[in-house]
Amino acid sequence: MNNQDKKIDGVGYYSDLPNIYVTKPDLPPLDEFIPYLEEIWDSKILTNNGPFHQQLEKALCEYLGVEFISLFTNCTIALMAALKVLEIKGEVITTPYSFVATSNALIWNNLQPVFSDIDENTFNIDPNEIEKSITANTTAILAVHCYGYPCAVDKIKKIADKYKLKVIYDAAHAFGVSYQGESILKHGDLSVISFHATKVFNTFEGGAIISHDAKTKKRIDELKNFGFVNETSINSAGINGKMSELNSAFGLVQLKHVDKYIAQRKLIYKSYCDKLKNVPGLTLPNPIENTSENYSYLPILINEKYHLDRDSLYKKMRDKNIYSRRYFYPLISDLEIYEKITSASKKNLPIASIIKDQIICLPIYPALTNDDVLRVVECITRED
Repeated sequence: MNNQDKKIDGVGYYSDLPNIYVTKPDLPPLDEFIPYLEEIWDSKILTNNGPFHQQLEKALCEYLGVEFISLFTNCTIALMAALKVLEIKGEVITTPYSFVATSNALIWNNLQPVFSDIDENTFNIDPNEIEKSITANTTAILAVHCYGYPCAVDKIKKIADKYKLKVIYDAAHAFGVSYQGESILKHGDLSVISFHATKVFNTFEGGAIISHDAKTKKRIDELKNFGFVNETSINSAGINGKMSELNSAFGLVQLKHVDKYIAQRKLIYKSYCDKLKNVPGLTLPNPIENTSENYSYLPILINEKYHLDRDSLYKKMRDKNIYSRRYFYPLISDLEIYEKITSASKKNLPIASIIKDQIICLPIYPALTNDDVLRVVECITRED
């Protein structure tokens, strides 16, 4: 069989072309990681605030420009712990447009999610909608820096101060993002970040809470270690959320390469935007003023001027071995466990309800080649 026989519909796609996935983990050279493994094998220290754990916390504080960071086994456990540390009760205003872990963390803490609509440009919770959702039972705002795009932090702080609410930022996507010259992680009472394998910076699995004072960090560190305050005393029903030495060591190696990874992502991001900017029916990301991005995702919107609807494009890409992602679809508020909440109604969430049917995230990761980008672009632009 020759290449001509392998063509699909005569447009140059081949059934045996390699898959292009929406993301792939960024991995450093293996030989850089092996000395860390050898040190772990020699020391026999595998967890419990070991030397690599301590080194990574210090290194991340320096890199991210924050004072206090507490490493966790993953971002979801960190988010659950953050809510517990702040002693949040009652209702928490949050976004329906996020990964389900955001709201699940509320449920695990016996809190009531109250969904508020999003901004159509940033995909983040709309401050103008937050204030409409506040009741006598509201105690906090749990906002998400969606795709790493900063929330309207100044407006949210003003609302929180007015009504004496706590603010927690789910910053899972926001590693290395700065706003107005400072880390976005400095905003809110606490910020929680993810080091999952799909993120810009990963430790295989992992996460962290960023706090603003030593007392709060101490409380977080106690809570993630079963509540121990010393060898014999426990002052609360804590959990086991500690990051292992293996993950911490990998993070130290990854941190040496993360600037290069972000720079490579930026080139790919800009290549896509340049090639797709004149395609009718596509809405590309708008740069957010005074923001240094990490290019972790490339979300585009498919509207009625495009020749296909979003799901048809998604299927077309899959048929050609290109794996994009409808992220976030469905909304958290559409899921069975949340749909009966009053604030989950589509009437209350008109913008989020539109965006979730238009959104598609394109493949982006440092190992993506120019030919891969061209394959994705051709799939989107050709009307076949």
